[in-house]
Amino acid sequence: MVIEMKISWIKYEKDKKSFRLPQALGFDVFLLDDLEKTDETVKSLVRNDYDTIILSNEVAGFSEDIIRKYKNDKNVRIVISFSRE
Repeated sequence: MVIEMKISWIKYEKDKKSFRLPQALGFDVFLLDDLEKTDETVKSLVRNDYDTIILSNEVAGFSEDIIRKYKNDKNVRIVISFSRE
């Protein structure tokens, strides 16, 4: 049995530090030009069968709804990547 995960990363386009390695390796890193689009972007990724969505801390700060909505969802994992600063 093969388990396939569809993972994405979301960061603010002006953030030059977060998720550089996944981006350099060609993984699905989505850049937000407007942090107010956070919820809309997450919902779109869930509709497109992404089961793991990793948010930069800056992006996650723009939505409490994300954590509350997907906290108990067994099909979607939302991960917040905290800054090393």
